[in-house]
Amino acid sequence: MFYLGIDIGKNNHVASLIDEKCKIIFKAFSFSNTYVGGDSLLDKLASFNISVNDVEIGMEATGHYWLSIYSFLVEKGFVIHVINPIQTDGWRKGTEIRKRKTDIIDSILIADLIRYGDFLETSLANEDTLSLRNLSRFRNYLINSIGDLKRKTICVLDQVFPEYQSIFSNIFGQTSKEILLHFNTPDDFENISSEQLQKVLSEITMKKFAMDKINEISSATKKSFGIKFCLDSFSLQLKLLIEQINFIEKQVIDVEQQISALLDKINSPITTIPGIGNITAATILGEIGDISRFKNPSKLVAYAGIDASISQSGEYNSTNNKMSKRGSPYLRKALFSAALVASNCDPVFKAFYQKKRSEGKHHLTAVGAVARKLCYTIYAILKNNCSYEVKLPKNDC
Repeated sequence: MFYLGIDIGKNNHVASLIDEKCKIIFKAFSFSNTYVGGDSLLDKLASFNISVNDVEIGMEATGHYWLSIYSFLVEKGFVIHVINPIQTDGWRKGTEIRKRKTDIIDSILIADLIRYGDFLETSLANEDTLSLRNLSRFRNYLINSIGDLKRKTICVLDQVFPEYQSIFSNIFGQTSKEILLHFNTPDDFENISSEQLQKVLSEITMKKFAMDKINEISSATKKSFGIKFCLDSFSLQLKLLIEQINFIEKQVIDVEQQISALLDKINSPITTIPGIGNITAATILGEIGDISRFKNPSKLVAYAGIDASISQSGEYNSTNNKMSKRGSPYLRKALFSAALVASNCDPVFKAFYQKKRSEGKHHLTAVGAVARKLCYTIYAILKNNCSYEVKLPKNDC
């Protein structure tokens, strides 16, 4: 049996081949991340009379760059092992005395790790679950983009019309945004004609509320401390920023509808767990993938990065270990979000949260403990494919 290690790159990959005794057959074979490059790798293997059944291939799950070559080789019938880069780093520390990291060394290390066999494999989820992961991550990107645009909008308003924010409890509410699409600076509000006002009101949903707010804003313009120059450029920025926010918010709705359709298709019982709605469920399911790849719930806790780091040397054992924060940041964020809700609305998780607080734990530490407990619950629910049921602890009396 032969073992091929592939060090993944954006445009080019590097492959090295070893046999069962770790003898290097070839190393540093570079090929492009294209169909032609994939064929050249097959030709290289064929030149050593190595067939599909003679070799196992290993590669790291590096970003998204590995997916194309993985898909290509799977289609050709090869056995592929996808491993987490953290495992390769650990293997490097155990085999490399000098601190070296090159594409050649990494490809050989990957091949040797596959040969040795002591690794945790990353398995691809089914298509629907993979779609959930893609959509939930894209939604997260859109939400972050909206946040950036809102911060920029506030920055512009602070300069041209600082009093505006005191008029609305939420300046990004529907009425406020509709007003800002038409009037952006104090001068715009001071010089509103009746024709302009009627035209704007005809396009606004809550007309009476909008009229009252416009009157308040007009009064505030008389003492506005905003800047008086470059107003045309600031006005254009505000209008375009609001348009972008509206556009991306509609995209978020489209993504959420697609997520809901996929969740209905998958029909997972995970949404029966307190604190886990559709969006959180999509993130958790998408990041976990196939629950069977985790031998026990503690493995899932570690994958989410909410396990405690360990610091021990000789007789010393640290008692103030921090969260490791390794693994999927998307899963970790979703679990914390769910834990916050569960610790308030579910009697079991609420009692557990209050127990941690009574022990003197900080609020965030207690929520982290709830998130770990939630991980165990999620593992059981997905493993057994059953709905969540509240099971209160029995009194000893």
